[in-house]
Amino acid sequence: MTVVKHSILEDIAIIEVSNPPVNAISGEVRVGLLQTIETLSIEDKVKAIVITAPNRTFLAGADIKEFGKNIDAPILSAICDKIENSDKLVVASLHGTPLGGGLEVAMSAHYRIAAPNTKVGLPEVLLGILPGAGGTQRLPRLCGVSMALDMMLTGKHVPIEEAFDNGIVDEIATNDKTIENGVAYAKKLLNEGVGVRPTSKIKDKINNSEEIREIIAKAKANASKKYKNLFSPHAIIKSVEEGLGLEFSEGIKNERELFKECIESPQRKGLIHSFFAERAITKIPELKNGKPSELNKIGVIGGGTMGTGISMAAMNAGFEVIMIEQNQEAIKKAYDKINSTYERNVKLGRMTPDQKSQIMNLFTSNIDMSVLQDRDLIIEAVFENMDIKKEVFVKLNEVCDKNCILASNTSYLDVNEIAKVVDNPNRVIGLHFFSPANIMKLLEIVVADNTSEDTVSTAFMLAKKMRKVPVRSGVCDGFIGNRILSKYLVGTYHMVEDGASPFHIDKVLRDFGCAMGVFQVIDLAGGDIGWATRKRKAPFRHKDDRYVEIADRVCERGWFGQKTSKGYYLYGEGVEFLTPNPEIEVICNDERKRVGITPKDFSDKEILDRYIAAMVYEGTKILQEKIAVRPSDIDVVYTNGYGFPKWRGGPMKYADMIGLDKVLANIQKFYQEDKRFWSPPELLQELVNNGKNFDSLN
Repeated sequence: MTVVKHSILEDIAIIEVSNPPVNAISGEVRVGLLQTIETLSIEDKVKAIVITAPNRTFLAGADIKEFGKNIDAPILSAICDKIENSDKLVVASLHGTPLGGGLEVAMSAHYRIAAPNTKVGLPEVLLGILPGAGGTQRLPRLCGVSMALDMMLTGKHVPIEEAFDNGIVDEIATNDKTIENGVAYAKKLLNEGVGVRPTSKIKDKINNSEEIREIIAKAKANASKKYKNLFSPHAIIKSVEEGLGLEFSEGIKNERELFKECIESPQRKGLIHSFFAERAITKIPELKNGKPSELNKIGVIGGGTMGTGISMAAMNAGFEVIMIEQNQEAIKKAYDKINSTYERNVKLGRMTPDQKSQIMNLFTSNIDMSVLQDRDLIIEAVFENMDIKKEVFVKLNEVCDKNCILASNTSYLDVNEIAKVVDNPNRVIGLHFFSPANIMKLLEIVVADNTSEDTVSTAFMLAKKMRKVPVRSGVCDGFIGNRILSKYLVGTYHMVEDGASPFHIDKVLRDFGCAMGVFQVIDLAGGDIGWATRKRKAPFRHKDDRYVEIADRVCERGWFGQKTSKGYYLYGEGVEFLTPNPEIEVICNDERKRVGITPKDFSDKEILDRYIAAMVYEGTKILQEKIAVRPSDIDVVYTNGYGFPKWRGGPMKYADMIGLDKVLANIQKFYQEDKRFWSPPELLQELVNNGKNFDSLN
């Protein structure tokens, strides 16, 4: 199949690019585009060229199959220069999602027309690179430096109306007949005699040097906080800043050098791994044959933090929600929380009052479970106690339609055990949302022994509508995320009891790139949550397992973190961010004395080594037990739900990057200290012995 073809209609040439499924700019596309442009440039009767695509989208960026490989000539920037320097008038007729290189091609054209509902963007930053085909130089000229930086630093997709208002496109068509629209627009331009308009020559939005300096300075200051550990955002700002002080051709060369630096950065490997990992999560057995049920009406049991968050996530996706609580006081409290959240969004300009009203109209509440009889899906979000959850499911089994899917938002508990109280257990599933559920993207979909393929498929469809990142998990205590969390928390408390400062540990992890340190996370979630789990597990704890009581001493004082204004850190008005609670070190020292431990110093490296070793240890056990489908699923859980830096790929990918042999050696070393906690997993030993890594299991 010819991916690039052209035809001539009177004095207008039409270049059609067709490289299904997403019209990626592959090597074949680049060769075809260059050859076609060169051919048409010497065609005397051609006065204008329209670049378009017959399929679902205009050019959609680089071919993901080429990621991480050496790119054969011609490179895209050379093609863009060829298009811009054409003495024939060039129109790009856009539709779908012209992203990355696709938008760069469009910006190298002299004029742009777009179909309604088109979205444009330069999302290269999400892959650890920058736009390398002139994007950092052409976009500021079209829409101004402020918007250009915002687009490139966030990677967001911009609706075509906004793109038009800011000069990225010149006209919005009334329909999606892309070829016809492009030809008509080219004819109009020829009739008007406007001539070529190279983007490099447009300067009206980059003339105010003082304003630009202020914008750049603000972007740098923001990047130093928001993107502290990342390379490509700073490279993007540098490319824009330096390029605007150079001749256009020199700016392009400078951009190319910075692009090469991004390519060579190890962050690119981690981010590209994350890119592919998030696209692999739907490759699970149940989705091959499962048929999702239609969902319109959802019930939520419980109006606490999780229940209100889940309700808002459902409402945001357009579902009708009934919330069930025990009494009117609890219902009012939940309603007020939901309403105030949307009210705040209105004040911040994130939605209009009408939009808020429309969403709130989707919400009702009741104290009687019988109103749930018409629901398609029920999500239970009550207290994390097996007896309470079973009681709820017994009642749901009585009042709900027999085809209604019953989901538990449990963080740790056995979904198989919950399913036993239901007549039709194939409709029972775990949906582990992360707090705040209306914001956090991760959703662990916990598949019990009897959960049907249709139920799993419906859960993944729900996640898509809620714009969640769904990861399949089997049943075990804590599933994927919290099971690993439990392991490294125990390991962390071992370090603290042995002499490490909780605040030093947190700093090491933040410096590593984690969004928060371990003890910050405990304070955010609430120390009482972990305390309840420890008490639940206490009867099953082996007598020879090392148990550190420091966390219990903290909780016994009622210090549960942010909710009580005191935990490992202090909170409240006038308290500086990350102010340590000075009494924590007193508790730690008292406990060390009680158990007879002489404290020792821990280096940054040892803290990080133990943190990574504990994560990889438990992640490997999860793979052995087939709780997770593949190592990259574990990575997705941790980069989307636990603040592990995406640019490091996730814990399993990071282990691959530093070497599994090194991780195994650390585990073996720690095993000499504590043979029960650090017994090396068989799978990890097998991979190292065979010269393989986790990526070989993806």
